[in-house]
Amino acid sequence: MHKLKITAIFLFILIGIGLYSVKGDSSNPENEKIEKLLRQMTLEEKVGQMTQVTLEVVSKGEGPFRMDKPWALDHDKLKDVLINYHVGSILNTAGEVRTPKEWYEVIKTIQDVAINDTRLKIPVLYGIDAIHGMYSAEATMFPQEISMAATWNPELVKKSSEIIAYETRACGIPWTFNPTLDLGIDPRWPRMWEAYGEDPYLQSIMGTESVKGYEGGAIDNPNHVASCLKHYIGYGAPRSGKDRTPAWIPETFLREYFLPPFEAAVQAGAKSVMVNSGEVNGVPVHASKKLLTDILRGELGFEGVIVTDWFDINNLVERHHIAANKKEAVKKAILAGIDMSMVPYDVEFSKHLVELVKEGQISEERIDASVRRILKLKFELNLFENPYTDYKNYPEYGGEKHHQIARQSAHEVITLLKNEDNILPLKEDAKILVTGPNANSMRALNGGWTYTWQGEKTNKFAADHNTIVEALKAQSTNIFFEEGVRYPEGNNDYKVDEVVNIDKAVKLAKNVDYILLCLGENSYTEKPGDLDDLTLSANQLKLAEAMISTKKPVILVLNEGRPRVISSIEDQLKAVIQLYLPGNEGGNALADILYGKVNPSGKLPYTYPRFVNDLLPYYHKFSSSTAHNDGNINNNHEVKAQYEFGFGLSYTTFKYEDLKLSKSEISTDDELEVSIKVTNTGQREGKEVVQLYTTDVVASISPSVKRLRRFEKINLKAGESKMVSFKLNKNDLSFIGEDNQSVVEAGEFIITCGSLQKKFHLLDSKNL
Repeated sequence: MHKLKITAIFLFILIGIGLYSVKGDSSNPENEKIEKLLRQMTLEEKVGQMTQVTLEVVSKGEGPFRMDKPWALDHDKLKDVLINYHVGSILNTAGEVRTPKEWYEVIKTIQDVAINDTRLKIPVLYGIDAIHGMYSAEATMFPQEISMAATWNPELVKKSSEIIAYETRACGIPWTFNPTLDLGIDPRWPRMWEAYGEDPYLQSIMGTESVKGYEGGAIDNPNHVASCLKHYIGYGAPRSGKDRTPAWIPETFLREYFLPPFEAAVQAGAKSVMVNSGEVNGVPVHASKKLLTDILRGELGFEGVIVTDWFDINNLVERHHIAANKKEAVKKAILAGIDMSMVPYDVEFSKHLVELVKEGQISEERIDASVRRILKLKFELNLFENPYTDYKNYPEYGGEKHHQIARQSAHEVITLLKNEDNILPLKEDAKILVTGPNANSMRALNGGWTYTWQGEKTNKFAADHNTIVEALKAQSTNIFFEEGVRYPEGNNDYKVDEVVNIDKAVKLAKNVDYILLCLGENSYTEKPGDLDDLTLSANQLKLAEAMISTKKPVILVLNEGRPRVISSIEDQLKAVIQLYLPGNEGGNALADILYGKVNPSGKLPYTYPRFVNDLLPYYHKFSSSTAHNDGNINNNHEVKAQYEFGFGLSYTTFKYEDLKLSKSEISTDDELEVSIKVTNTGQREGKEVVQLYTTDVVASISPSVKRLRRFEKINLKAGESKMVSFKLNKNDLSFIGEDNQSVVEAGEFIITCGSLQKKFHLLDSKNL
């Protein structure tokens, strides 16, 4: 799990702060070029490479820029930033959503100045938040990460990342700020949907495949991009549940649950890491040498570029109050291990950093270490030879092939949570009332980071795709629509919804067979998504109660970035379907599933809470469920979730039998083989996710009730059986001890697969 690599520790001890100054192999031609460039660079040119500004800084007019304002690149500002301040990186977008051709023109203009007009002709590294699709017109929008986690299909994650990389490169951009690996253990947090759920193992597997898809093993390939792991570390567990607020995470917990996804993705070759905007245990991560240098570089062996998040060095002054001024903040961040500052509105960072070096407060050797890493990334991306890619070389951009893979992904995303009396699938001649604010919204289907930051323009730019009601109408003539509650168009406050015509919806319900109630959330991300109450909105609950009162069967479709509490209505619903944020093909995919053309196979990547004060991940401690009642203690270890992690129904049924272990006793040098027979006992073909959990019965630190260790998604025809096998080793039985080191202890363990369990004993233990 988290072995301290002896060589890394030895190197760290030998060179101390020299971790900042390790040089590459001088016999490597690429490293020779880097060292030659470094020798030629002035201090100001070096610091410029560590500076990243937003596109608005080199745009005409005064920002911030709105989507409804004309936009143009300002050539004078561009030359000033690149020639006089030597800025090495630009990010983001400004103005209206661009086509690949328009992006090409922007990137080419920037790189032409960098290559032709600057002294050393170093290309600009351009980055963008291509989270589930590129920020460009007609781009393919895949399901968001939380949705992709629900597929439990690593191959689809890899394929979607490959396509996003291709379409990002089609726009001339070689660097995406993704994947997000923040552990989603608190559903109040507004960025939960940007990562792969609450489980460290699932997050590790999916994050690793995303890195492989983005980077392809060779980022000089013009179809691939450099990835960026974010937000290292602890960002997804703020104590308040609100974005960018403090987290209090014991180091044992941090290492046990939060670190593994980053470790796995680093080992997969990720080229960059973005830092958590918040603070952990009172220390802003941007100023934590322990987290950035000692652990990320020293223990995990990360050799790539560490970039700040938006404005976060300045926030050491303005938000965290650990620096008296911006210059002191720059010093703290650089000495902690930051390579590049996402400033992003000016070049003051570079001025402060030059002063700090000239004053002797930061060594030039420390600057050289960061610049080496940045130049190395630019060489690896082949930017010196090909500083921009041409949109004309990407004929599959936004094409049918990509949309079909997005639709397949959306099919496997959709999770059937309730299906009372097998009410689903529906017959195509069934009369259906479709209602709710999410029924006719492409914005809601996609969520944030879609064409724009908050996704507020999605209805415009995804108008040629089907909303839920449009997709149903494309497959049936018996669809009736009345939204009842709506999100006001153009309102950027995603939390606002309003009642418009519930009475009319009630009247329409009299003449239909079923009600499809589409509820959830509008698009949001970051601070605008902060919540005061995890319960579904009052207006939406009012609509739900009105629909239930008609006595017609109500099928709830949830379209949301996080699990909103529905316990007040859930027992009155005939079926519940979780869409998450399925992207532009989500409406079509839902229609396919409702009418039985596709069998649902999604599984929850998080625990769906029943109550707002019961927000626990499935791997909670045994004592988490202990409750006093008339002097008695309930030790059944169950937390009453609305739906459990890993849960999801199918239109068929599966039987688990013959759970076998290769041994009943093993040593730490052994592997344990686990096999189980799974049979499709229903009448139709279907996919099942076979999940294997372990429980450490007794440990020196109180163990979790269970932990996911392996999974495999299989497809079975009706009546078909398959033996599924897994192998476990000592790392799967380890945990982080009181000394913050990984340890394995002898004792009894339980294997759980489906409803079956087997016990085995570990005979001896030793530190890893």
